[in-house]
Amino acid sequence: MPEQGRESEADLISIAQQQALRWVGLTAASDTGMDRFARLVSRVLRVPMAFVSLVEADRQILPGIFGLTEPWAGRRALPLSHSLCRYVIASGQPLVVPDARADQRLSTHPAVTDLGITAYAGMPLTDADGLVLGSLCAIDHQPRTWGPGELSDLEDLAAACSAELRLRILSAQNRSAQQVLETARAAAEEARSDAQRLEQQAQAGLDHAELLLRASEELAQTSGLEDVRRRVRDLFVGAGKPSYVGLLVADKDELHRVPDPDIERSVEREVLTLSVDAAFPSTQAMRERRAVFVPDREALVAGYSPEAVGFFDRMGFTTVLCLPLWGSRALLGVLAICWAKRHEVGVTERATLTAASGYIAQAVERALYLDERISVARQLQAAMLTDLPLTDGVEINALYQPAADDHMIGGDWYDAYYLPRAPASDGQSSLMVTVGDITGHDMHAATIMGQVRSMLRQATLDHPPYSPATALTALDAACSVLPVETSGTLVHARLDPVDGSPDWKLTWSNAGHPPPLLRTPDGHVAQLVEHDVLLHRSLGPFDRTEHQRPLRPGSTLLLYTDGLVERRDHDMDAAIAQLIALLARHGDRPLDELLGRINNRLAQPAPEDDVVLLAVRTPVVARL
Repeated sequence: MPEQGRESEADLISIAQQQALRWVGLTAASDTGMDRFARLVSRVLRVPMAFVSLVEADRQILPGIFGLTEPWAGRRALPLSHSLCRYVIASGQPLVVPDARADQRLSTHPAVTDLGITAYAGMPLTDADGLVLGSLCAIDHQPRTWGPGELSDLEDLAAACSAELRLRILSAQNRSAQQVLETARAAAEEARSDAQRLEQQAQAGLDHAELLLRASEELAQTSGLEDVRRRVRDLFVGAGKPSYVGLLVADKDELHRVPDPDIERSVEREVLTLSVDAAFPSTQAMRERRAVFVPDREALVAGYSPEAVGFFDRMGFTTVLCLPLWGSRALLGVLAICWAKRHEVGVTERATLTAASGYIAQAVERALYLDERISVARQLQAAMLTDLPLTDGVEINALYQPAADDHMIGGDWYDAYYLPRAPASDGQSSLMVTVGDITGHDMHAATIMGQVRSMLRQATLDHPPYSPATALTALDAACSVLPVETSGTLVHARLDPVDGSPDWKLTWSNAGHPPPLLRTPDGHVAQLVEHDVLLHRSLGPFDRTEHQRPLRPGSTLLLYTDGLVERRDHDMDAAIAQLIALLARHGDRPLDELLGRINNRLAQPAPEDDVVLLAVRTPVVARL
């Protein structure tokens, strides 16, 4: 590479970046969290080598590595001459190379010749101010065309790794702020006896330091915009405490107000959305990307619209300070700090409020990211639920209620499908139904659930005459051989019409699942308690058993998962008894109404576990 194309060490790493790296506290030594990110990159992108790279003034340190060979793995550091990460630092953009050997810039680069790097993808790792500190790298020893999905996954992992770096910086700054706070408290105590004026100044400084400390502590664990809004309301204390703090989030050319979830202000909800062109102080702060201060009503009337004046009059505000909330990549919104009485905002107070708005911006950015992930998780969960088959006789309905922890998707599922009709048969087809629960409440559990559901369908359809026990036995055998970490319970059942009769026949096999319930038309409910052991690949394959019951016309079969009847500090047998009573009393109602009543009575408003209900009712009238 030409000498003029190489950045000098002084140009590559700024003073601000060096300071941020010191706050991070990582060195050329193994770090558990960073090693985990390297392993995740290797696992998700299926690459033989990955590492977390941070660039110092004179070297590249590798606190997280996977697949790097000696002697580099032991040193956990590379000279800058061997660093591809430095190009990510210099540009602030991802570096994606399908084949470094065919790249004129990199074909003779020491990283290619000495480390065996052929394909390279590196995403920037940034601090809260957007400074690039290093990169999260995926490396292959063979040429590779990086797909959009792989780069998106790597970008998501880099965002998570950046968030971890920011939290470490925040923690270090928090400790520093604590020392500053303790010093300020000591100084305030000494100054208290000297003069009232010095006491007031010290108290103000203490309030400002405490605000920053509270902001760093209170906002570090927020989980959503409502949570951020609630904590922001209670964040400001002291003599200059504002009467109202508003949070507005940017969305394209609009600002959306986040209402207080606990305090009802009808006036606040009158103006929930503002166009960026509206003549409000908050929209001016968004348009001009700067703090906007309105000292009194006269300034508000002179500079803003009648709508803004009317809104602030109804809210009872006199002084307003609007601060832009900057995220790592863009403007996230505006913080509106309002006082009922005229309030002078000095240089020190404004600096403190601006610093506090930085913590709030980090919390808002994290909340928006989590909300997006929740939406993706819920869409995935909905996509994995089975569409129930259309029927002309048998009634079937299902209900799924997710756990209260919205960002987790579960392993509970239901399934229903008709079996192939016998060639000589002109009657109704047999129906397979399944309800299961794979252990766990995360993406891994949902993935295993999807695999198990598909494998069970295949096992059933590959073994006429479609015995539930045979299918479960085949599933056990497959899971004991394949690398599928199966653990959970399920009920697999078949409903068959009886030739020449309005009756049906139920055949089922239970792998450690809560007992299905069968309601006869006269209202009697029986538990189908027969069961085998749960699903677990370590238990090995064995012959599953199955059982049969006749079904009279109008019989109702109810399958459910343990989230309906099992929770901490409650007796599961008592919950099942309550479920039996509900089914006996309301079992003749339409199935959707029946499932809704059961779920409303038994499931908690915010359940700790997913809840699945599946009900099947045989035709009341005789089949033609």
